[in-house]
Amino acid sequence: MEGIVISFIIAILMGSLVIFVRLKGQNKPVSTKKILLPPVFMSTGALMFVVPYFRVTPAEVLEAFVVGMFFSIFLIKTSRFEVRDGNVYLKRSKAFPFILIGLLLIRLLMKVVLSSSIQIGQLSGMFFLLAFGMILPWRVAMYIQYRRLIQELDEGVRA
Repeated sequence: MEGIVISFIIAILMGSLVIFVRLKGQNKPVSTKKILLPPVFMSTGALMFVVPYFRVTPAEVLEAFVVGMFFSIFLIKTSRFEVRDGNVYLKRSKAFPFILIGLLLIRLLMKVVLSSSIQIGQLSGMFFLLAFGMILPWRVAMYIQYRRLIQELDEGVRA
């Protein structure tokens, strides 16, 4: 039970950090690096699976990743770009913090329910995969949208 409480606290802190960073980041221009580096940095967390305590079955990998991809739909829908002063910025979305909090609450509820039937190490691995499955499609969608906007801006300059 102690592991669940600690993971709750960490999840709440990380969720708060993501909201803070996202809201602060809306005041700075977006770049390819700012979009693509977070999933690259997060992918280093996969080293946790070297330790047997965190290993998950192939079915659990698939389940966690698919749920993460489903959750990413909400993030993708609330992430739009706009051009200001010739730069591309992430458009402020009033729904984003609420969606992020909602997803966090759903994850915490899932953790409580699943902790009675899945070991804490496996559960940690599954929730890492869920988070990665959420951030990867979201960032790829953001990158595609960003590239389209940059291409439109380039074509407008040439015209």
